[in-house]
Amino acid sequence: MKRLIFFCVLLLAHPACALAGQGISIDGKVKYQQGFARFDYVSAQAHEGGDLVLHDLGGFDKLNPYTLKGTPPSGLDELVFETLAVPSLDEPFAAYGLIAEDIAVAEDGLSVTFTIHEEARFSDGTPITPEDVQFSLETLKSDLASPSYQIYFQDIATAEILDRRRIRFNFSQRNRELHMIASQLPVFSRKFYESHPFAQASLTPPVASGPYLVKEVIPGKAITYAKNPAYWGKKLNVRQGMFNFETITYKYFKDQLVAVEAFKAGEFDFMSINIAKQWARDLDGPRFRSGELRKETLPHKNNAGMQGFVFNIRKPIFQDRMVRKAISMAFDFEWTNTALFFDQYTRCDSFFSNSLMAAQGLPAGLELSYLAPFRAQLPPEVFTTPPAPFSTRPPASLRENLKEAKALLAQAGWRIRNGILRNGEGQPLEFEILLVSPSFERVMEPYINNLKKLGIQARSRLIDPALYIRRLDTFDFDMTVTVYGQSQSPGNEQRNYWHSAAADRQGSRNLIGLKEPAVDALVEKIIYAQTQEELIAACRALDRVLWHGYYVVPNWYLAYHRIAYRDLFARPETLPLYYSPHQALMTWWRKEPEGKRQSGGRAGKDSP
Repeated sequence: MKRLIFFCVLLLAHPACALAGQGISIDGKVKYQQGFARFDYVSAQAHEGGDLVLHDLGGFDKLNPYTLKGTPPSGLDELVFETLAVPSLDEPFAAYGLIAEDIAVAEDGLSVTFTIHEEARFSDGTPITPEDVQFSLETLKSDLASPSYQIYFQDIATAEILDRRRIRFNFSQRNRELHMIASQLPVFSRKFYESHPFAQASLTPPVASGPYLVKEVIPGKAITYAKNPAYWGKKLNVRQGMFNFETITYKYFKDQLVAVEAFKAGEFDFMSINIAKQWARDLDGPRFRSGELRKETLPHKNNAGMQGFVFNIRKPIFQDRMVRKAISMAFDFEWTNTALFFDQYTRCDSFFSNSLMAAQGLPAGLELSYLAPFRAQLPPEVFTTPPAPFSTRPPASLRENLKEAKALLAQAGWRIRNGILRNGEGQPLEFEILLVSPSFERVMEPYINNLKKLGIQARSRLIDPALYIRRLDTFDFDMTVTVYGQSQSPGNEQRNYWHSAAADRQGSRNLIGLKEPAVDALVEKIIYAQTQEELIAACRALDRVLWHGYYVVPNWYLAYHRIAYRDLFARPETLPLYYSPHQALMTWWRKEPEGKRQSGGRAGKDSP
């Protein structure tokens, strides 16, 4: 399941609304005014036609991206399903209406009313009704859906149908982003799921309202989406210049190494690169030299969040904070970045890296007031030491880090006996690092060797993507690599990441297994912040507590996207600001051959 990273909302006229307009943001400022033609990051020159072939790894076994069991194909939730509103990718907190033509927030902030667009239709031609919206909310809050959605929407208490086009969501308490969260509700066809059980892992193409239909399925190997010729939202301003390809096909490959070679052989058209070696060395050859294949970087302003080696503190060996700190000190990022990554990366220095939410210096003011009630429960470093990753940059060194790590382990009761680190009961400190990407094996090998110098027996294990997902969903791992993505306005998703309520829910993102009162309280401070000042203070306070808990070994991030593609695309002149490579790609279109451009014909499959 892809988390709803870009939060958004639309408010329009209602007898009890606080603000009105076609779009709104969390701070009350919007870029696009009533009647705007299109977003600035799309082009009026875009035209429809042609095929797009993409790739993914592993396989899939269901066509419902909103349930826990099974693996859905890529593209399904973006291309086939739709939400009540869609984000603006060049504003940090804004969105504009899609299925919901009007949205009105009550003056007391305890409810939001959606008016369904008169023309909104599912792919079978049936109108989207308030009953469908109510069904969607109730389904996602039930045990039929992934626990992530239950957590995300939990503060929407009830859905009340007002008339044939309006439905009101009532909130359990005030939350300045809750109407934004509500607008991100994907809308399902109640009629379809009454005859096709929602939780069933089926390959039956779903009835939904998006611009594409599922055209062809080769189970586990490929899926093709085709433009819905009767797509209801084609003329909406929020859909202009987007979803321009006639068909979009995802081909599945065993791993990213195989996928790169397939891309170079012309088997698909576009890929995002997340392996430094591939970017620096493997994207080469005659097709790149001829210009048929190209690579480039795309700048963005995304909150980088945190990528790291995550400890599962449900495991007894990881429950001691000093043991986790010692294990963290054995990772040599500077050597890894130089020797393996060609100095492409920046070290993660926060759980909100590359953003205003990252803690800096020592806590003060409002941030300190949030932390003070938990002073006795928290490590002293939260109040005395600015967050900073362990480094081997001179005058620091790996040797000194390992000496300190050895001392920490000794204080925690671990001693080396015959080359193996053991506790007082003779149990060895050993664990498995679960991997899904072969590229991480070369990262883990030197890290494991550093741990071996401490007497720690670590090993990595590469497994199939489907099994990997199941293992994480059931918390069946010691350590793994994960990314905690962050939006420009952190909120309800933090409950799924860190809150004790998610720790025992299979399928949640609380992979660490956190059950800390201070963390729970700070998550609630984030969710129910009433001002930007309160939000930033709460995020920074949480950042410090997580950082000094040593729950992850911080990794790295890029402040830009790396992409490679066949030279068959045209695209807008302006990029979004807060976006993924796939979101940018959905504003591109195929170039037309010269003859067809003059005659106004559509581009076909052939490269120009």
